[in-house]
Amino acid sequence: MKRSVAFALVTTATSMLVALSTASAGASGLTVLAPSIAPPDSPAQSADRLVEAEPAVLRASAKDQFLRHSTIAGKGGLTYVSYTRTYSGLPVYGGDFVVVTNPSGGVLSTSIAQTDTLNVATTPKIEAQRAAEIAKAEITDAAEVSEPKLSVMAEGSGRLAYEVVVSGTDKGHESKLHVFVDALTGGIAEKSDEVKEGQGSSYYNGPVTVGTTQSGSTYSMTDPARSGLRCGGQGGTAYTGSDDSWGNATGTDLETACVDALYAVGKEWDMLSAWLGRNGINGTGGGFPARVGLSDVNAYWNGSYTNFGHSQDNQRQATPIDVVAHEFGHAIFQTTPGGSTGSNEKGGLNESTGDIFGALTEFYANEPAQYDPPDLSVGEEVNLVGSGPIRYMHKPSQISGHPDCYSSSVPNLEVHAGAGVQNHWFYLLSQGTNPTNGQPVSPTCNSSTVTGVGIQKAGQIFMGALQRKTTTWTHQLVRKASLEAAIQLFPGSCTEFETTKAAWTAVNVPAATGEPTSCSAGNDFSLTLNPTSANVQPGQQATTTVGTQTTSGSAQSVTFSASGLPSGATASFSPASVTSGASSTLTVSVPAGTASATYNVIVTGDGTSVDRTATFALTVGPTSDVVFNDTFETSLGWTTNASGTDTATIGAWERGDPAATTSAGTGLQLGTTVSGTNDLVTGRLAGTAAGDYDVDGGLTSIRSPEIALPTGTLTLSLSWYLAHLNNASSSDYFRVRVVSGTTSTVVFQQLGAASNRVGAWQTATVNLSGYAGQTIRLLIEAADASTASLIEAGVDDVKITKS
Repeated sequence: MKRSVAFALVTTATSMLVALSTASAGASGLTVLAPSIAPPDSPAQSADRLVEAEPAVLRASAKDQFLRHSTIAGKGGLTYVSYTRTYSGLPVYGGDFVVVTNPSGGVLSTSIAQTDTLNVATTPKIEAQRAAEIAKAEITDAAEVSEPKLSVMAEGSGRLAYEVVVSGTDKGHESKLHVFVDALTGGIAEKSDEVKEGQGSSYYNGPVTVGTTQSGSTYSMTDPARSGLRCGGQGGTAYTGSDDSWGNATGTDLETACVDALYAVGKEWDMLSAWLGRNGINGTGGGFPARVGLSDVNAYWNGSYTNFGHSQDNQRQATPIDVVAHEFGHAIFQTTPGGSTGSNEKGGLNESTGDIFGALTEFYANEPAQYDPPDLSVGEEVNLVGSGPIRYMHKPSQISGHPDCYSSSVPNLEVHAGAGVQNHWFYLLSQGTNPTNGQPVSPTCNSSTVTGVGIQKAGQIFMGALQRKTTTWTHQLVRKASLEAAIQLFPGSCTEFETTKAAWTAVNVPAATGEPTSCSAGNDFSLTLNPTSANVQPGQQATTTVGTQTTSGSAQSVTFSASGLPSGATASFSPASVTSGASSTLTVSVPAGTASATYNVIVTGDGTSVDRTATFALTVGPTSDVVFNDTFETSLGWTTNASGTDTATIGAWERGDPAATTSAGTGLQLGTTVSGTNDLVTGRLAGTAAGDYDVDGGLTSIRSPEIALPTGTLTLSLSWYLAHLNNASSSDYFRVRVVSGTTSTVVFQQLGAASNRVGAWQTATVNLSGYAGQTIRLLIEAADASTASLIEAGVDDVKITKS
């Protein structure tokens, strides 16, 4: 069974109108927009196609669907494309993964924590309300309990559980606890807390300049250049004043604490950009507020803002560079793939991440000795409880209970103690065992000697690993991810890879399954098909030449495979693998009785250091001028809500046999199709009233499989209707988009109106010649976008022809 892959889409608009041929040319509100030319392939599109090819590493079941979650560009031209997974429509916790691509779209590696294919019953034995009660009992004072969300945990073949978020206080501290309650037994499957503790006169940094905003005669501690950064008291609003001079340089003054906080997070923001290639704290140009004046010997990140308390002797606020950067480091951890909730071991790695960003920011700021100079100790300036730093990265065991070396007990340690192993690794990677820059000697767990690569390269490797993070995150997975990052960020050099590996070995973290064993990198190849499409009759064969060419580095071995074939069809390659620079012949054998349609066969070239994909459009049937044809009598892989952002509560697009509906004598949903039994329809059932299954609550969309377009004159034709009552408006619509690369363009549109519109099949044609030679998808939308209206829509016989 073909699994569907849902992809988030970046939408752009264009305003140029082109001619439209339609059976109802006089219909009001009808517009067709010109296609926008986009590159035929992008890193995200390559990742999508690899996922759609369903490599075994994804461990996909017949009930899995994948949704592209985010696409983040990083250092060295790498792109990190993250995906989430559903099983029988339920979110899979721990089923997420990341695909890493190079600038030309080659897939370099995948970061996948799930170890088994899911096979789990999805009927709970305890009620959702009971799950909420069980979760609520996990903190001492619950103020809010979320609606339990039935989910599948990717443990073995799967575990059915309710996810419940409990907010309030626990033992006097703010808490936002994510609890997974076993849906069969009521036991606690997993829990983790989202709250991570952890021009002015500053206390720690001397006279500094911080970003502020002026409105009239009032100034605000809101950074105008770094979106989202502001600082104030416990109420959450930024401090304001009548002049732009802030603080008095004393440790007890809260305005001074905000000067320190804004200065530190500003340096962290700049370090992320200059050293690590990250755009802002959240990776997309945004940040988060800071609060000072917390009445606690503590500082924390609660998922939305940072909050800073004071030292135990109440003489200093907890706002030195490394503590501020540590708390915002939790925000970075949360906004990289895989999020921040998860196991205890992941919590320790999260705490270590804060320490690492604290050290990176101190080194970037590079302050003189009288202020907060660079080091790899944590909180040495605030002296929080009167006993010096709260953690030492060169030798974590200087704090009792904090191990220098990995062992089976580390994953179960309290998270701050569990931070020690990754901290020690980062110290060795950046500084080595015997630094020459004044930093202390760092003993190893295997008596080895390590020469560091420097703080900046170490930070880049760590950030590259963090961009591969999954919901399930362990020391071994970080080891694997950092080795991949070292290879891909520093192609042609083995030093960074060997040092990364030596540092992990020096802290006793064992090798992970599938981690790279050598530093070969920089080798790449291209993959082409000639021809890119073919027409074949049932019972016959189609062939294409699969060409490869070494584009950088050395030639590599490439093994071929194909997916997306018609049912019963087979694909063979001769030869099955080549050295890049050579070619192979793909032969697709189509059995007799195969339904007439266009099938997008994904050809994958699995190289030694990079993977490439291409789409072969295989049309089965008698006409050679048909590029794509779908009558919806069989499933060709259209995906409802592909972007995961649809808002309609009912009336979602589906393929099926529609039921007719009427209201007050107006025929709305059509029970007839243009051909065959099925069409695409918004809620195919009728219910007891015309509006029972119409589009309600906003947008519903459905997206086609990939369609490889040949060169030449291309025409899209489709049968469609939009029906509504007079409670509709011009905010409601039926639209057809063409998605090419990361560009989504409206090519056909019918707006609603405040009048009764009877459902009636019409034909629309659109010139797609501007997309010739590209691989596209069609995206069909219907929306009840304003006040509640009765909206029905249908589509049938979608065809693209070449003339």
